[in-house]
Amino acid sequence: MASLSRALFLLSLLAFTATISSAHNITAILSAFPEYSQYNSFLTQTRLADEINTRQTITILVLNNAAISALAAKHPLSVVKNALSLHVLLDYYDPTKLHQISKGSTLSTTLYQTTGHAPGNLGFVNITDLQGGKVGFGSAAPGSKLDSSYTKSVKQIPYNISILEINAPIIAPGILTAPAPSASDVNITALLEKAGAKTFASLIISSGVIKTYQSAAEKGLTIFAPNDEAFKAKGVPDLSKLTNAEVVSILQFHAVAGYTPIGTLKTSKSPISTLATNGAGKFDLTTTTAGDQVTLHTGVDSSRVADTVLDATPLAIFTIDNVLLPLELFGKSPSPAPGLEPSAAPSPAPVLAPTPSTVEAPSPLAASPPAPPSETPEGAPSEAPSAESENSTSANVAGHVASPALMMTVLVTVCATVISSVVLS
Repeated sequence: MASLSRALFLLSLLAFTATISSAHNITAILSAFPEYSQYNSFLTQTRLADEINTRQTITILVLNNAAISALAAKHPLSVVKNALSLHVLLDYYDPTKLHQISKGSTLSTTLYQTTGHAPGNLGFVNITDLQGGKVGFGSAAPGSKLDSSYTKSVKQIPYNISILEINAPIIAPGILTAPAPSASDVNITALLEKAGAKTFASLIISSGVIKTYQSAAEKGLTIFAPNDEAFKAKGVPDLSKLTNAEVVSILQFHAVAGYTPIGTLKTSKSPISTLATNGAGKFDLTTTTAGDQVTLHTGVDSSRVADTVLDATPLAIFTIDNVLLPLELFGKSPSPAPGLEPSAAPSPAPVLAPTPSTVEAPSPLAASPPAPPSETPEGAPSEAPSAESENSTSANVAGHVASPALMMTVLVTVCATVISSVVLS
């Protein structure tokens, strides 16, 4: 009995391993469909592609080039990002499931809901199975119409990612009229003070680093601002005893040239250069991810990314829990005292390399569980492909990237061996 229980446990472990060792690449998938090239380009420009690639159960409602051009023509990139976020459903819907919606209508959570800028039901999409085999989509805000409808399936990797085409954009009330000031108009220090990072705001003003931030903002800037409590923590150096150049380097070390929202931080695998990076020192950061939590590492210490203060392309501002100490300034070992027998000095802390991690998609707030594959019921849209299986077969794997780590491979091998021995015994 114990052997059977152990075998069942290992089988479950193998299934879990298989789940977390796969990933998708939305830009690679859409690159095979030129009719969505502009939609794909906006996913890259807004960094929504990175956020999509960290999710394991997701549905993308795509628009063809004509439809996306009409949406994006008169709006800045930050507004386009919000609008497209409403087209990313945090649940899996394929053509069959669309026609099996309980009671004919449901609400699905979207990426826009996760931004914190969607009050009420603005971050949800209403999906309704209409008469005549049509499926309508619209904002879940009261009084909204179902102005979009399903036209065809593009691709499915079952229960992982589904891509469906709709004929018109889904527009939530106010989403296109929200103020979108340019990066130069953003009062960085006021935002930091309001977010509980007054000490950091004061330092970047007194040191003159605020000017560096402002000049970099137009082309893209990401700021990691330690909260006020972080400067009171044990081990934080007395900044008054450092040179002005060292203080400037520390403050520049807390910013990255380029727009790097949380989704991009989750997928970063290479060291990230900061504004302090120069020919004399790397001054870079690495990241690790656990679920939705991102941690920054310097080689001396680490800090959790706590809250998003601002995410408006091309500017992102986050608060963090600890002051980031660069290895170049605080990672040197003390030299042995002259005339004394050398003793082992503490080695510099190594720069931690980013490690792959499992990213769990949050459960949709108002979505039903994925339905098992079955025949599409009568009344399905006539424009849909005659054989949906062409989009779901293992042979059609464009953009589906297998990424098991070495430890995963070893784990699978060991589990398989143990299970075999149990069965044979």
